[in-house]
Amino acid sequence: MRASDVAISMDTVTEDMPAREAARILAAQDLPGLIVVDTMGRPSTVLAGTQVLRMALPSYCQDDPALARVIDEAAADVILEGIGDRTVADLLPRNRPGLPAVSADATLLEVASVMARSNVPLVAVVDRDQVMTGAITLDGLLDRMLGT
Repeated sequence: MRASDVAISMDTVTEDMPAREAARILAAQDLPGLIVVDTMGRPSTVLAGTQVLRMALPSYCQDDPALARVIDEAAADVILEGIGDRTVADLLPRNRPGLPAVSADATLLEVASVMARSNVPLVAVVDRDQVMTGAITLDGLLDRMLGT
């Protein structure tokens, strides 16, 4: 089985996209992160869901999670308002990890190796021009490897 057999299509984001829109896409797809692509469709990095939360949460909640208890549930529902007018680029860490990518003919063992080495639960499948044609999630890879 090859990467192209396991790859799924997924929405991507660009660095200039509003962070709120990226958060909506992330929630709708139920993924651990989103693949960030350039204007040519070439993957560059992953926007982790935890990075979205980090920018949305007040710093005092991050410094001491016990302080989050003082926020009632009604206020917690609007916590993503903290993102404001930021873009995806604003949410990305300064030392952005490169997104692992494989060719469509990579074996599942190769995909697993790349994913494990990079410690990222998403791998982009790219064509010869490095344009993304699909993605493989950790869940999807494990499902195929375990035959479920």
